[in-house]
Amino acid sequence: MTRSYEHRTYRSLVSNKKLASFRVAVKETDLLVRADRPLETETRDLVLRHRIPLERYLEQHPEFLHRMTPLSQDELAPPIVKSMIAASQKAGVGPMAAVAGAIAEYVGRDLLAHTKDVIVENGGDIFIRTDFPLVVAIFAGKSPLGNKLGVRVDSPGGPVAVCTSSGTLGHSLSLGKTDAAVVISGSVALADAAATAIGNEVSDKHDIEPAISFGKKIEGVLGIVVILGNDMGLWGNVDLVHISDAS
Repeated sequence: MTRSYEHRTYRSLVSNKKLASFRVAVKETDLLVRADRPLETETRDLVLRHRIPLERYLEQHPEFLHRMTPLSQDELAPPIVKSMIAASQKAGVGPMAAVAGAIAEYVGRDLLAHTKDVIVENGGDIFIRTDFPLVVAIFAGKSPLGNKLGVRVDSPGGPVAVCTSSGTLGHSLSLGKTDAAVVISGSVALADAAATAIGNEVSDKHDIEPAISFGKKIEGVLGIVVILGNDMGLWGNVDLVHISDAS
């Protein structure tokens, strides 16, 4: 789980026309939600619904918290834990690499019972289901490309995940030095874990292409963007736009 709250300036960089915006924080979980109407109470209840079983599982399985490699699936685990394990197995990382994405995904899917359109952001990991296209800006720290590029997302057919891992900013553990490793998928848990795995592969600009080659083999990954300084690589279903051109 995230270690502490930090001022998340990138939160203003997700286009949010037409939707109400509100924040819900429960312990380490700090969500920015956009929906058809304010749903703070419902969102808080959903965070607790999924956090409590996860917290209990971590108490009973302390090795889960610091594991850096995948674990075997546990058929007795809560659904959110099973999703984290499955995502980490596909990406080849520890299960906690998927925790922020899994919470965003489970809360986002459940919120669809209350709202037609919803965006749930948790530490740079985003669940999106809207009837209109939007642009998610890529926050890439001190890279000259940061805040200038975005990914256009169109999700009328089903939820889309956009997750970012960075070795130069934020609270998440990364073994690499990317300013941003962005993954697009249908699963936020998987995109979260895959972004971590891809970011881990990049120490300098020469690693960008091999990291993308590695990432595109992860089952369920639909698109990848990797940024390191002035250099960038991309693959797959990525509609990259300049922020100034975004409508």
